[in-house]
Amino acid sequence: MTSNDKDKDDKKAKGDAAARAAERAARQAANKAEREARRAARQAERTAHRAQSEQAPEKPGDRTQDKPRGKATGKAAAKASGKLPAQPVAGAAPKAATSLPSSVAPLLVSPESAAEPVAKSGTPPFNILVIGQGRRLGSEAALFAASLRRNAPDWRGRLIVAEPKPEGPWAGTDTQIPTLQRAAIAAFGAEILPFTAQHFGAGYPYGNKIEALSLLPAGEPFMFFDSDTLITGPLDRMEIDFSRPSASMRRTGTWPEPPLYGPGYGDIWKSLYDRFGLDYESSLDKSQPDEYWERYLYFNAGWFFGNDPQEFGRRFLDWSLAIRNEPGDALACQSLDPWLDQITLPLVIHSLGGGRPGPELAGLDGWASCHYRNLSLLYARESDEVVALIEDLAADYRISTFFAEDEAAKQLIIEGKGRSSVRPLFGDNGSEWPEKKIRQTLRRADLWFR
Repeated sequence: MTSNDKDKDDKKAKGDAAARAAERAARQAANKAEREARRAARQAERTAHRAQSEQAPEKPGDRTQDKPRGKATGKAAAKASGKLPAQPVAGAAPKAATSLPSSVAPLLVSPESAAEPVAKSGTPPFNILVIGQGRRLGSEAALFAASLRRNAPDWRGRLIVAEPKPEGPWAGTDTQIPTLQRAAIAAFGAEILPFTAQHFGAGYPYGNKIEALSLLPAGEPFMFFDSDTLITGPLDRMEIDFSRPSASMRRTGTWPEPPLYGPGYGDIWKSLYDRFGLDYESSLDKSQPDEYWERYLYFNAGWFFGNDPQEFGRRFLDWSLAIRNEPGDALACQSLDPWLDQITLPLVIHSLGGGRPGPELAGLDGWASCHYRNLSLLYARESDEVVALIEDLAADYRISTFFAEDEAAKQLIIEGKGRSSVRPLFGDNGSEWPEKKIRQTLRRADLWFR
């Protein structure tokens, strides 16, 4: 290559980098303008509410949370435009009855793995369960509730935040959700229900999701979400067949880890299916090669659903305890912590007639929900829309009151390091990085927060 050719290549590379930087700056400026418009609208809303309260004192029994939820004014027009206005819900904090301009309509994340449906589905009402415990999970549960009310305003069902009591296997642990987080959770229309763990607790905190299913009413469709999830689209528009349970496919091959001389993937999984009297062959994805982890039914337990939480929960608990207490020869070399819930989940789902989610459910790992895990990972790998959503939710006075005391939120959101420091480390392809490499990069930069 001549020196002239090298100079041309260098100039082209610099030009491409400058173009990408300009595009990123324009995108950030647009997002900032949108956030400022939303904040201004909320401030105007609160001012109008105060003025309205001064002119017409509240009458007994006239609080928003005491009324059944109704349709917002102008809903038909909003649906025609493709935007869904935020609206009060039963149990939500009182809010001024002013309609929002289109610039501050609820943020619906752009489709990634599936197109967002344009018509309401026939999915029946269903209950949602998340775990709330202590400051961190309590904060995440409040964010989940806020995102649900914002981006799925037509969803119908009970949002239940399960809070373990500091008893039994949780004895000696402060499990209570702090006051500010409790207030926010209630303001967004969720119910905080306590439960007493009998089998897992501090020794295996992931067992909360197994034992908390006992809180849900029998015979009513349900969906569980990990607390570190944001709802980014209208769940009520999804076509969900609750009689065929399923779970998240946003997973990697974390379990099992077959030893060099066996048993392999097939023998390990088959031993579990045989143990519980299940048909092993019908669980396989035979488009994948033998002894490759994706051939075997395996889920991320970040979300899962079913038709009857009591039946699902009993089987989930009984089989998890059986595997924990007597792993069997095939699992003798395998670690069960922290994978026990993910080992048992596919067995339960398969036993209840479920399996891998079909294309109609792709939105649960795409446009309808985002399992971000923590704020550092969110800024590293999630879309610009998700970043704008978390920042917008953080500006809500019900969230900002406790976010001001949270070190991750303070540095990444309030001080802006998420945009200025984290996102530039990964460019536009953070979602393609292995999570382990992302964590290492963030730790080296002192930007890792849990």
